Amino acid sequence: MAEKVAKAGVKKAKGYLYFVDRHGDVSRAKMSRAGRTKSRAKVEKVKKVGVKKAKGYLYFVDRHGDVSRAKMSRAGRTKSRAKVEKVKKVGVKKAKGYLYFVDRHGDVS
Repeated sequence: MAEKVAKAGVKKAKGYLYFVDRHGDVSRAKMSRAGRTKSRAKVEKVKKVGVKKAKGYLYFVDRHGDVSRAKMSRAGRTKSRAKVEKVKKVGVKKAKGYLYFVDRHGDVS
């Protein structure tokens, strides 16, 4: 579910992508169509809102033209990373320019 952050009241025109830029304002860019060059679309600021963005949320312009946010579902990001632990130390002298693998039996190849 999304929650409304700020009322902007932007009227959307067809053929444009509306988004919340890094300054927290509503901007738009012309949508890419078939046959168009790969150059970057010109971005124009539609309305100054100045929303302060919080980490872990996706900010967007909803169908009413207001700024809303939704909690991002990012698999594995919310949990702390699992620590890698050394299982056993293998006494192999490494030579430069070679790549060493340890298989499931613990043998080095």
